[in-house]
Amino acid sequence: MPDIESLLKETRRFKPDPAFAREANWNKKTVAEHRKQADKNPEKYWAARAKENITWFTPWKKVLDWKPPFAKWFVGGKLNVSYNCLDRHLEEDGGARRNKAAIIWEGEPGDTRVITYAELHREVCKFANVLKTQGIKKGDRVVLYMPMIPELAIAMLACTRIGAPHSIVFGGFSADALRDRIDDVGAKTVITADGGFRKGAGFPLKQAVDDALKMTKAVDTVIVVERTKQDVKMKKGRDLWWHDLMKDASPKCAAAKLDSEHPLFILYTSGSTGKPKGILHTTGGYLTHVTTTFKAIFDIKDSDVYWCTADIGWITGHSYVVYGPLAAGATTMMYEGVPVHPGPDRWWELIEKWGVNIFYTAPTAIRTFIRLGDEHPNKHDLSSLRLLGSVGEPINPEAWMWYHKVIGKKNCPIVDTWWQTETGGIMITSLPGVVTTKPGSATLPFPGIDPEIYDEEGNVAKPPGGGLLVLRKPWPGMLRGIWGDNKRFKEQYWSRFEDTYFCGDGAHRDKDGYFWIMGRIDDVMNISGHRIGTMEVESALVSHKGVAEAAVVGRPDDITGTAIVAFVSPRGGTKATDAFKKTLIGHVSKEIGAIARPAEIRFTDALPKTRSGKIMRRLLRDIASGVESTGDTSTLEDFSVLASLRGDED
Repeated sequence: MPDIESLLKETRRFKPDPAFAREANWNKKTVAEHRKQADKNPEKYWAARAKENITWFTPWKKVLDWKPPFAKWFVGGKLNVSYNCLDRHLEEDGGARRNKAAIIWEGEPGDTRVITYAELHREVCKFANVLKTQGIKKGDRVVLYMPMIPELAIAMLACTRIGAPHSIVFGGFSADALRDRIDDVGAKTVITADGGFRKGAGFPLKQAVDDALKMTKAVDTVIVVERTKQDVKMKKGRDLWWHDLMKDASPKCAAAKLDSEHPLFILYTSGSTGKPKGILHTTGGYLTHVTTTFKAIFDIKDSDVYWCTADIGWITGHSYVVYGPLAAGATTMMYEGVPVHPGPDRWWELIEKWGVNIFYTAPTAIRTFIRLGDEHPNKHDLSSLRLLGSVGEPINPEAWMWYHKVIGKKNCPIVDTWWQTETGGIMITSLPGVVTTKPGSATLPFPGIDPEIYDEEGNVAKPPGGGLLVLRKPWPGMLRGIWGDNKRFKEQYWSRFEDTYFCGDGAHRDKDGYFWIMGRIDDVMNISGHRIGTMEVESALVSHKGVAEAAVVGRPDDITGTAIVAFVSPRGGTKATDAFKKTLIGHVSKEIGAIARPAEIRFTDALPKTRSGKIMRRLLRDIASGVESTGDTSTLEDFSVLASLRGDED
């Protein structure tokens, strides 16, 4: 088959701001030295980062033990994640960070908490002792099913303190999805809350736990945080209130000295079919990866307020809300609710209120705000912002430009980051103050990361060229397997090319060596012998001033092989007419060529998305093809969107 073709013609360039570059943690000279070291000896490079950024109880004996596809990093080394995120900040530099804000939290109703490093340390130690009194030992798995409240971060860090791997299940998942994950991981304890706040109302969590536990006998104890004060049933002998257990718990708990490869967490990611995959991450390599990337990519200063908008139930929340920021001694912000409640300016209000300096969010959120209108961010003072980031999926160039102009006021570098649940941390990214950015491109690999683009036969697609994105060398934050299923781990990630990790994404590399992620390889369309990624057609649609968001899929076609079907959400004030459809078809032809013009355009108020904001093109493909959707839909946020689209089809 031919390589994936790039039709996007993006010529805008943004050089690093000299004033930003002068103050950046990593400058051009630093990065050149990092790349030189990493290219010459990746193991030595990561060993230097591990010494620089992590406190070890016992030094490692060997940097990497690589028996493809299984890796062990910093073999023999001992450390503790909770210690690195808390204790050392109370001890180093005379305890200079003791009274620094570790977490700034705001609930959706407007209640707030600011927790210092000393206070967080105390709460984590107390809850670690609670877990011990409930019989949780090193190696026991604990499931967390909670809203975005500080107790979630406290519970995570308490688990890591005693060596109990945690598995966080996003608080919007159903009882069935929760049960499946509890059973698969073999959890002894579930930590939950009576409920949480979303869109102005309390939603239940404890009830879902009760329903899940009717279908499994795995769990001995349920610990419940009181958040919404809604009525819940407490089963005697099993269910216990968090506040009752914490009342008399000791604030002293030594951090366990854990092996570098000790399991840290299992995080489930849905597969297209069958049961979800439990992605296993371990301790030393993961913490080295996320701490190093956090400090370099976000240019973190001790005075910064950093806000990543991801829910902690997703990998972005694990790596860049909790572990990376706290290991780096940063102030990390958490917000409980949705972006548009009680009004469409809630996020911008929070940035102004807390003086946020670094803001990291998803393209889907950016496109939502584009649709809502510029007037909402424009009525707030966003001058505290100095760095913006994008995560979750490829960002359309026009969404990038809106982010740059309207939110960053043309003053903030944008770091567009590519990575996955499986990679643990950021892999391809711009570096602020160093790399010239191109709207829509994740730019270049982080030092020590070795991505490549292969064709179907495993040959390198030389730039400029597109194909399958792979990672040729092991990296510290890499997944160590699928929980309890090594066979699936090998087949899913390592079977396509020998000893090489297949990412599942298509990508293009331009003549400057910049990477452009083109979406999941399953979404690549073969049109009259041309392989075209969905992202570029979507970007062409979104570049029209009347379009807020678009998703593109292919359906079978007798003549071309595949016909392009576009699902389009118009901006406010734009009418969804046949004339507008013709305008958009012509616009795509003009922007990227007649080969990419949609055969069909369907207007919709909303697109089916996962709870982390990614468009579920698999479901749209089924709708466009007129077939019944199959596979896992547990991550779908709003089933009414799917029902509405099917109704339109009828």
